[in-house]
Amino acid sequence: MDGASIAFIIVCAALVFLMTPALAFFYGGLERRKNVLNTMMMAIIPIALASLLWLAVGYTLSFSGDGSFIGNFKHVFFEGVDMANNTLHGLEIPDGLFAGFQMMFSIITVAILTGSVTGRIRILPLMIFIPLWLVLVYYPLAHMVWGGGFLDKIHSIDFAGGNVVHISSGISGLVLALVLGKRREYNQLVYRPHNVPFVLLGAGLLWFGWFGFNAGSALAADGLAVHAFMTTHIAAAAAMFSWMLIEMIHIGKPTVVGASTGLVVGLVGITPGAGFVPLWASLVIGLLVSPVCYFAVSSIKEKLGYDDSLDAFGCHGIGGIFGGITTGLFTSKTLAPDKDYIGLVFGDPKLLIAQVEAIVFTIIFSAVVTFAIAKVISLFTKLRVEDKAEAIGLDDSELDETAYPTFMGLDS
Repeated sequence: MDGASIAFIIVCAALVFLMTPALAFFYGGLERRKNVLNTMMMAIIPIALASLLWLAVGYTLSFSGDGSFIGNFKHVFFEGVDMANNTLHGLEIPDGLFAGFQMMFSIITVAILTGSVTGRIRILPLMIFIPLWLVLVYYPLAHMVWGGGFLDKIHSIDFAGGNVVHISSGISGLVLALVLGKRREYNQLVYRPHNVPFVLLGAGLLWFGWFGFNAGSALAADGLAVHAFMTTHIAAAAAMFSWMLIEMIHIGKPTVVGASTGLVVGLVGITPGAGFVPLWASLVIGLLVSPVCYFAVSSIKEKLGYDDSLDAFGCHGIGGIFGGITTGLFTSKTLAPDKDYIGLVFGDPKLLIAQVEAIVFTIIFSAVVTFAIAKVISLFTKLRVEDKAEAIGLDDSELDETAYPTFMGLDS
């Protein structure tokens, strides 16, 4: 065991945990005043549900056995998971710390997808949906990518969660939004963020936590962690700059919401390749991911008419897909986990092909299973709030709480 790595990964796990409350502030600020608490509640519910389910079956289904699609039940309730030594993964940190670090990823992933359905989904069916989605979508994908399963065997790579976290949550959020239908005043009113300082606070804390998310995925206090730390920061900064530049060209001035969104999509875009691509490539990825996601949320969304409330699909789904593809372009031979699979820019198409195959599989798998889960739940309980409840606001109708005193003209 390496004491420095143990201390480092403990801090990184705490940083990844912080990302979920940060996301709650980011999403809460973007929503309407009457839905802010409900939106934040939807983001933090996974802290409880995903943590308990990870202890029970999540870890063992994700990281036990050698199956192609799912693990086994060998480590149910952390049975045989050593808290002081590593006996399972050949790392310099204890089994329990590795399991705890990975737990935080499952929490933030399911929190991300809630951003697509804010303002209209009921809390009860969401609380049923979350554990089913984790068992049927997240744990299989985690096993397939990081647990030696199918997507690992085809030589696709995902350093910190492009497929497992961002594409799965973005696609699933979109599917759930399509099943629920549009918000009652969609295309009739302009939905404006009710608290821009909340958005900036959440984005800043996400950036801070993302250092643990990506650098910690090296699973040791070493040069790879330093490299991932630097690529993460450069990509976020470049994407933030790029988004502001696009806004200045498109609408004449930059916005705080735009800058915050830009840095987030930069973090999403670099996640799959943070430990695999050169530092210069992280700059390119950051500069290019913002135009791609900006086009998705400003043009494609409008033309296709779907109601992805807070653009979880447009930012995380599209950003994750872009990041996975660019990982196939820019992975260098010195950083590639398999020296026979390097980026197309360095002369070999095999990795890019594997990346595209993994992305297509993740999209189809996440979409089909999410649709099935939503439809099954809808057989037993309504997914969507009543029209009157939606008009009043979900803080009142779902939680019976109020974030702010209600003043005329300020309660929408």
